[in-house]
Order: sequence, then structure tokens, then C-alpha cells
Amino acid sequence: MKKRFATKSAISLCYLLVLALVLAACSSGNGTAEETNSGGEGAAAGKIKLTYWTMDRHDMDYMQEKIDEYNASNTDNIEVEMKVMADNYNQSLEVAFASNQAPDIFKVNDFQVYVSKGYLAPLDDLLDQEFLAQFEGTLNEKVTNMNGKIYSLPNTGQFWRLLYNVDLMEKAGYSEAPKTLDEMVDAAKKITEMGKSEGIYGFASNFKNGSGFTRPGFASGSESSETSHEGFNYVTGEFDFGMYRDVAEALRQMKVDGSLIPGAESLDIDPLRAQFAQGKIGMYINHSGEPAVYSSQFPTDINWSTALVPTKDGQIKGASWVAAGAYIGINAKTDKQEAAAKFFKYLYSTELRKDYQEKGLGLSVLPYVNEASGTPSLKGIEGFLPTKYDAIYPVTPLGITETKLEGKKAADLLTEYILTGNSSIDDVINDLNNRYKKALEVTRSEGLTDIQADPSFKASDLQGKLGGE
Repeated sequence: MKKRFATKSAISLCYLLVLALVLAACSSGNGTAEETNSGGEGAAAGKIKLTYWTMDRHDMDYMQEKIDEYNASNTDNIEVEMKVMADNYNQSLEVAFASNQAPDIFKVNDFQVYVSKGYLAPLDDLLDQEFLAQFEGTLNEKVTNMNGKIYSLPNTGQFWRLLYNVDLMEKAGYSEAPKTLDEMVDAAKKITEMGKSEGIYGFASNFKNGSGFTRPGFASGSESSETSHEGFNYVTGEFDFGMYRDVAEALRQMKVDGSLIPGAESLDIDPLRAQFAQGKIGMYINHSGEPAVYSSQFPTDINWSTALVPTKDGQIKGASWVAAGAYIGINAKTDKQEAAAKFFKYLYSTELRKDYQEKGLGLSVLPYVNEASGTPSLKGIEGFLPTKYDAIYPVTPLGITETKLEGKKAADLLTEYILTGNSSIDDVINDLNNRYKKALEVTRSEGLTDIQADPSFKASDLQGKLGGE
């Protein structure tokens, strides 16, 4: 055990040393890093050279094109070099800061850690209030803000929907997507009864891992609850997994009915998508990345559409969860913050972000972008566009609490209930509430979270802040 640990540590150390040498070589070999981090705003070379690091590969060709346009047209004498560093991004950034080779602007991949280490400059002092006012309603503590300061801004998000095969749904007697969980269970059962002989089943989820539950659970549970998200009740400041009771029972009933695709317990997301593309699955729940999947990875001619995820009574008392976080930040240590701020504003310009969305590269959570944008060209994306029910939730202590949790995590235990029914849902919820309560107490006592009860919280107040109807 110790030998393996030592070997892994040696490998990590070697990686960091090699990366440091590469960064040093870059600064002395091509001059870019050196020029970027020395010389101030008016470097003698004539151009104010900025480096921009990102870990995003899916849009790198588009972003390079836009950066080239900026370099050719800006009147501030700024030249930006983009580097895509998808592998070991956090480690690379850490070494870069330690060796004074950090980029001037960079993708924010771990917001709270970056702020705590002093990587990010507060934007309040660099960007004018008129510009920042565009982001009202989309900023959250510990997501874009810390201790009264704004360090990053949101951009795009993942919007969650029920994806369904329109033809199979119509054969089951539904002229539109189910709105209640009971209707979803019924439709899944009817689709399976009609299509089982051809290998067609009503519902699927990738239960190979916890996301098989969290995808439908987070979506339906947060829509149904006025107080909670991710199993955390903001009003009481405690975990209450009762918010998942209805959706867990619906998924369990589909398993009992035989409506879940066989092998769901070992199903991963790509095999699920492949089956859906072949017309073998009636419904599943996932996010706004799916249209791109069915355009390129699993091209399909099936007639599919989307709808808001069903709830117990068809009503949305809370909000449909949008997974969105910080996008980019400005280096707190660069002496080119003024130039970086100008490029930062360019990346958030209405025209760029509108074009980005319309090309189907990502759906914006920014109202000013959604108001200006037409329907993206990517087939199927229109069903994921923001509605008034889509919202960004405040951060919860779920992740940090689970580092102190004894026993199985909520997603794993709820998945076990759905697939086996070995325990009652009441027993599962009570067990989770008790164990997470203890873990949260430890988390708070060790100062790992300062999230407390907010008696004024109402999830319905989050509705309408992202635009949409």
C-alpha cells in the first residue's frame, strides 16, 4: 500500500515538475507568457498581450475564431492568445500561479478554491455597474460571489427535461408529454406493453451510477418542493430527503411494472442514448447537451421532443433546476487587469453570446442574451430553451457533507430502493435524514460550510429570473 502511494506521489511530483519546466520554456521560448506577466499595461512591444486558458474543447474552434476577430479589430492594442488545457487543468493552473506564469484570464473550474487561494480578482472594481447590472438574478454566493465580492459571472447552463419518443407516446394514447408522475408511469407501462416484443421499453435511466437517480430526482424533486434542492431544505437548514419520495416511488413502480429497460442497473448514459436513438426507449430525463449528441454522436431520424419533467400533481411549486456556475475570471496577480477587463466584456458581449447560443454551442442563463437570441439552429434544442420555471438555485452543502457521511450516499441508497425495493421508502428517507444530519453537524463544527437556515427562502421566488415564458 505504502509503495503504491509513494509511486503515485512520485508520478504527481514528476508531472508538476515537467509542467513547470514547460511553462518556463514557454516564457523564454516564445515570449508570450513572459510578455503577459511583465511590463504592465503599456508594454514596450506595442501590443498588450494577454493569455486566456480554458478547458472547453467543444467550442474551441468557434472561440478561436472570435478571439482572432477581437485581435484584428479591437482599438485597445490588445492581443489575446487562447490555450485549451482540458487535461489536469486545476494542477496546471496551480503550477502556473506558483511559478508566476498564470494566465491573465482563465476558466473557473473550482470557484471556492480559486477564491481561497487568491487566484481571482474581484470584478466589482474592474467592471462598471451598468455592465454588472445585466447579471442581476443570476449571481449566487459561493458560485460567483464570496463575502460580498463578485469574482466571476455565469454564462451557459444545463437545462433539464423529459425527452420522449413522440410516435411511441402517441401510440400509448398520449397526444402530449405526461405532466404528472402517474401519467409518466402509465405511459411507460403502455409503451412497454405495445413494444416489448420488439425490444421497446417505456423508460430508462443510467443506474450504473448515482446519476441514474439524480437526473430525474433533482429535476422532479426541485420542481415539486417549495423549500428544497439536492435534498437540502434551505428554510430549516437541514437535509430532508422527503423531497424525493414521489419521484423515487414513480421510478420504483416502473421497475415493478417491467417498464424500465432491462439491464438498467448497469446502464451507462451513452448506451442509453444509443437505444433511444434506435427508437427502443420511450422516455428518459437529461439535460440540454442531448441535441448535440443526436446531431453527431448518435444521429437519429426518430421523432423526439422534450417537456418539463413531470411532478406529482403536474404543478411546479419550486423551480426546474439549471446546472450553472462560474465561467471565467481575471488573474488577481496580473498587472494587466484593465486590458483583461476589456477582453472579459467582449466575451460577454450580446452579439457574441447571442451567436454562440444560436449556433447551438450552449444555452445561456443570461436574460439579456435570451431576449436577443433567436431559436438555435441545432435540431431539438428549442425544447431546452429557458422557461419562467427554470432557475439557478443557491449552493447547498451536499457535496462537502458527503465527505463526512458514514454509510451509503443518498443517490446510491435511493437507486437501491428503486431497483430492489428491499426497504420501504419511509425507512430509506429516515435513514438518510439521520445520517446526513450527523454529517452536516460535523461539517459545520469543522468550519467546512457556513450555510445556515434561511426562513425566508421560497423556491418559487427563483422563477422568471432567467427569462423565458
